[in-house]
Amino acid sequence: MTGSERTEHLVLPGVLSAAEVGRTVAGIAAVQRDDGAIPWFRGHHLDPWDHTEAAMALDAAGEHGRAEAAYEWLRAHQLADGSWYAAYADGDAARPTDLGRETNFCAYPAVGVWHHYLATGDEAFLRRMWPAVHAAVEFVLRLQQPGGQIGWKREPAGRAEGADREEGAGREEGAGREEGAAAGAVRTEALLTGSSSVHHALRCALAAAERLGEPQPGWELALGRLAHAIRRHPERFLDKGRFSMDWYYPVLGGAVTGAAAVERIEREWDRFVVPGLGARCVSDRPWVTGGESAELALALWAAGDGERALEILRWLKHLRADDGMYWTGYVFEDDAIWPAELTSWTAGALLLAIAAVGGDEATTAVFGGAGLPAGLDPGCC
Repeated sequence: MTGSERTEHLVLPGVLSAAEVGRTVAGIAAVQRDDGAIPWFRGHHLDPWDHTEAAMALDAAGEHGRAEAAYEWLRAHQLADGSWYAAYADGDAARPTDLGRETNFCAYPAVGVWHHYLATGDEAFLRRMWPAVHAAVEFVLRLQQPGGQIGWKREPAGRAEGADREEGAGREEGAGREEGAAAGAVRTEALLTGSSSVHHALRCALAAAERLGEPQPGWELALGRLAHAIRRHPERFLDKGRFSMDWYYPVLGGAVTGAAAVERIEREWDRFVVPGLGARCVSDRPWVTGGESAELALALWAAGDGERALEILRWLKHLRADDGMYWTGYVFEDDAIWPAELTSWTAGALLLAIAAVGGDEATTAVFGGAGLPAGLDPGCC
């Protein structure tokens, strides 16, 4: 199969031509290191969440060998307690730059592993990755709070609970981790974006467990409790409502669906969406960002609004660079690209949204959620 045949489902009128798809896929591939690591861009750090998002885009583009190498990097560098550091210098496992361990960062590889299995049918890969997925989920669920929400992270040893840093829902806020076992204080505060992403990851991990004949009833109950908290108890999460991710991630992560998803999107649309440009990262800044805009398009598709999803993807042309990659953001009051970064995960989020709108089977299964386990009703309020 030729490269153009592998990516023909990523060609959307007004969004990307076949040649443009090829340049974007090549751009992500050029960022990937020989050992499989995918940093934000060469010379910058890697975090497990965005590394996985870029790997999923490679799978959506038929670059299965490259995607598998990305997951093997995660498997090879997982800590003994099932976690990963939040940031590594250019993907160098010997040089972590943030020693905290964030729960949504550690959970998200399960989404990528399941996506790769659906894209390739490679059950040997799924079995090989299963211990890593299992250990990561167990790490995450050790931080689940009594109300069902997931504690934000485990700090490095020596840092006190309530460390002096604002907890952010946006990617620009940073991450964390610590060597080996359960050293370091737990940040029990929960982020709605992070917990919503964990919700998605738990569903994918349970799908993998079912496929491999490894029942995990405790995970099913944990998933049900988490879904209930996201849907019914906003007070259990830190107030980060100014971040657009807190707006759309409960829909993107599959916790809020149907009419409730439509209502949630409509309620904050005018607050976050800048027509013709995309979605603001935060509501009170004149800054639209490519990753959030592409993920919003993906959430719109999941909520059944493919028309507006396609419209947002068309808007993102203004962030495209000549090499096929995408600028992180644009400050529209100043008519300025900021920051001046072409990030692998921004391009990855765009390709995943296009893959969903274009009907890619693995991507629609993972983000549509129809075949993913829903968890057990916690039987409480």
